[in-house]
Amino acid sequence: MKVGLHNVSARHPAVKRDAAAALRGLSLQVAAGEQIAVIGPSGAGKTTLLHVLACALPPASGSLQLSGRDPWQLPRRQLQRLRGELFLAPQVPPLPPRQRVVTSVLAGRLPQIGLWQSLRSLFYPSAMAQADAALARFDLSDKLFARVDRLSGGERQRVGLARALVTDATLLLVDEPLSALDPTRGQQAIASLTQAARERGATLVCTLHHVEMALQNFPRIIGLRDGELAFDLPAADVTPERLQALYAQHLHELTGPAPAEDLLAAVSPPVVMSCR
Repeated sequence: MKVGLHNVSARHPAVKRDAAAALRGLSLQVAAGEQIAVIGPSGAGKTTLLHVLACALPPASGSLQLSGRDPWQLPRRQLQRLRGELFLAPQVPPLPPRQRVVTSVLAGRLPQIGLWQSLRSLFYPSAMAQADAALARFDLSDKLFARVDRLSGGERQRVGLARALVTDATLLLVDEPLSALDPTRGQQAIASLTQAARERGATLVCTLHHVEMALQNFPRIIGLRDGELAFDLPAADVTPERLQALYAQHLHELTGPAPAEDLLAAVSPPVVMSCR
């Protein structure tokens, strides 16, 4: 899916009107099938950017184009259909704790299947082979019938990412997929995501705190700071000097160690967002 942002500003509806916008005058062009990493310090607007691209948050100003369509000018039914072509993987995946892993993974197919098939899949999961193959890419095939609440934080995060591999979405939006993973698991997860997107020609936009992982695995790097575009460069042109400037006053985020495996175990229950 081709993506275009023209002078987009956006703020979360819960913040005060006089608060600074999370995104300010952002313009980007992303070709269909391109893979991009978005980096920047906390509060830079990375997650807000993904919510705008997922049609979960309308721009306060400027315009968004997805394959030549402004989603906010479409009739409701067409907007819902467009959202079915998008997949947003939040940092904390909204996985019901008593649900089986196979059901959680196959939830990624819900925008492409009908109501009755969706209800039936809660009791008799279909496409189990597809779920098993997706989990195998994240070394989780032995967890197919495990309950979500029996998984570690890192395993839950990888189950959330496996959803992206069973969906038919042409735009994959992935928010901080490595926050609960050690470096080895993190590299495996990124490799699986980028390979899956490449195999089916899907566009991939991924926010990352792990700068080295971004530089090693993505050909194009977007740097955000204070809601504005700091740079848009090939990975080879992102110099240490540019990174120092991007993370000024936040250098601990640039040089700090990767988060621990059990990070997600202590977080509060996620807010569920529907992008269908």
